[in-house]
Amino acid sequence: MKPTVIIIGRPNVGKSTLFNRLVGKKLALVDDQPGVTRDRRQGDAVIAGLEFTIVDTAGWEDEDAETLPGRMRAQTEVSIEGADAVLFVIDARAGLTPLDNEIARWLRTEDVPVVAVANKAEGKAGDGGLYEAFSLGFGDPVALSAEHGEGVADLFEALYPLIGHYEAEREAADLAGEPADPDDLATGPLKLAIVGRPNAGKSTLINRMLGQDRLLTGPEAGITRDSIAVDWQWTDPDGEVRDVRLIDTAGMRKRALVVDKLEKLAVADAKHAVDFAEVVVLLLDATRGLEHQDLKIASHVIEEGRALMVAINKWDLAGSEEVGDASRLFNGIRGALEDGLSQVKGLSVFAVSAKTGKGIDQMLKAAFEIREAWSKRVPTSALNRWFDDALEANPPPAPKGKRIKLRYITQAGTRPPRFVVFGTRLDMLPRSYERYLVNSIRKELGFDAVPVRVVLKSPKNPYAKD
Repeated sequence: MKPTVIIIGRPNVGKSTLFNRLVGKKLALVDDQPGVTRDRRQGDAVIAGLEFTIVDTAGWEDEDAETLPGRMRAQTEVSIEGADAVLFVIDARAGLTPLDNEIARWLRTEDVPVVAVANKAEGKAGDGGLYEAFSLGFGDPVALSAEHGEGVADLFEALYPLIGHYEAEREAADLAGEPADPDDLATGPLKLAIVGRPNAGKSTLINRMLGQDRLLTGPEAGITRDSIAVDWQWTDPDGEVRDVRLIDTAGMRKRALVVDKLEKLAVADAKHAVDFAEVVVLLLDATRGLEHQDLKIASHVIEEGRALMVAINKWDLAGSEEVGDASRLFNGIRGALEDGLSQVKGLSVFAVSAKTGKGIDQMLKAAFEIREAWSKRVPTSALNRWFDDALEANPPPAPKGKRIKLRYITQAGTRPPRFVVFGTRLDMLPRSYERYLVNSIRKELGFDAVPVRVVLKSPKNPYAKD
C-alpha cells in the first residue's frame, strides 16, 4: 500500500494538469473548458523518490445535491475518506474566489492534512493569488505551475512531512526481509526494540521471550554489535497469538567513551533501529539503577517520536545485598524519570527478570496498548470539544495587553500523534501554555505517555518586511 493524496479544487484550476504532471503521463483529459473531469481517477505518482497514489477529482461546484455537479461534488467529498493528504488547488492568476473559501471551510472540518497549492503561478501574474492563499489557514502555500513543471520540488517539501513515513517503513521492511503493511500498521506485527547501556541484559531478555538461545549472550559488555530483528509469536494471557518483531540492539555508552570504530558503527545502528521501531523498551540494570546515560538514551527515543517504556531487569535479585530494598529502588527510578524527562510524564515502568521471565507478559501487553495510543487518531468532533474546553478552562494569556487568539486545532498525523494549532500572535505564546496543551492532550484524549507533537501556526503577512 502507498499513501493516498487527493487533489481538490473548484473547476478549471488545473487539477488534472497537476495529476498528469505527477503521474508522468497524460492519463486525465485536460481542456480549457471547466468541468471536464467527473469521476475520480487515480494513478501512481513519484516525486524525488517519494511514491504515493494521487487521485484526481471533479471540480467542486455549489449546486444542488441531485444535479450532476452536485453528485460530482459528493464524489469529491467521499474521496478524502482515508486519505493521507489533500492538495487544495487554487488558480493563482484568478485569486481566491468565494467558492475557494467555501471549499477551505469544508476542508477545515475534515480530519486530513491539507497543502494549499497556488497553480498557474508562473511569472508575476500569479503573485497576488499566491499571497491571498496565505489566508486559507493551511500554512505556506506552494507556488506551482503544473503545465510547466515549476515548483514540484517545493511540493515535495510540503508533502514529505505528511506521507514520508510510509517510505521509511517500506525501507525498514525491505531491510528486515518482508514487505510493510501500512494499511494495517496498528494491528500488524509489533516492532519492539530493546535498548540500553551495555550488559543490561537485552539479548538475555529476548532469548527468554523466544524460549531459546537465539542471541549470543555472556558476562562481557558489548557482545551485540548489529541490530538483530527476530520474528516471534507471543501468546498473551487471554490466549490470543500476536505477532512481534523483536529488535536487539548494541549497548549505548557515553559518547566520550565510544572511540572504537566498530562500537561507533554499532551505536549508530542501534539508533537507526530506534528510528524504525514502534515501541522502544529502555532496559535498566537493577544492580546499577538509573544513570545519566539512561536518560540520554530515553531522550533520543522520545525525540525520534517512538513510544517509550522502561523495564528494570535482574529483578530476581531484588532484596539482595546487591540491589537492596526493591520498593525503594522502583519508586526512586520512577521519580528520577519524572524529573529527568520533562517531555513525557507517566512513563510505564516494569520490573522484569530475563532469568526467570517475571513481568515479561505484563510488559508485552502494555507495549501493544501503548502502540494503539501512539497510532491513535482523534475524531475531529472530539478534538474540537477538547480544544474548546481547554481554552475555556485556561485561556491563553495576553502579554503586554495583546490578545493571543487560538482559532482551531487539527491532528496532522499519527505515530507519533501530531497536532497543529492555528491562531494569531502565537510567537508570543509562553512555553508553559504549550506544555499545558500537550499535557491536556495526553490526559484528556487518551495518549498516556506517548510523545505528542504540537506545532503552532500563524498566518504570515506577505507585506511584512523581514
